[in-house]
Amino acid sequence: MANHKSSVKRIRQTATRRLHNRYYAKTMRNAVRKLRATTDKAAAVELLPKVQKMLDKLAKTNIIHKNKAANIKSSLMLHINKLG
Repeated sequence: MANHKSSVKRIRQTATRRLHNRYYAKTMRNAVRKLRATTDKAAAVELLPKVQKMLDKLAKTNIIHKNKAANIKSSLMLHINKLG
């Protein structure tokens, strides 16, 4: 167990942040999965801005890396362009 009050507090803060970050990362993954599963182009085009906004916010707060966000957005654009 930690010996200092500050380290106990740091452990609490880290656990809270970890749960918060896991929730938003999982929500993002589910949104990306839903968009990739879409076969209707109109529905996919409608979903895309929401998913892009989510990715940008997570990259800005360092929950995911900015290059990962860019790679996911790029692959989603390719997916939508392939839809007929």
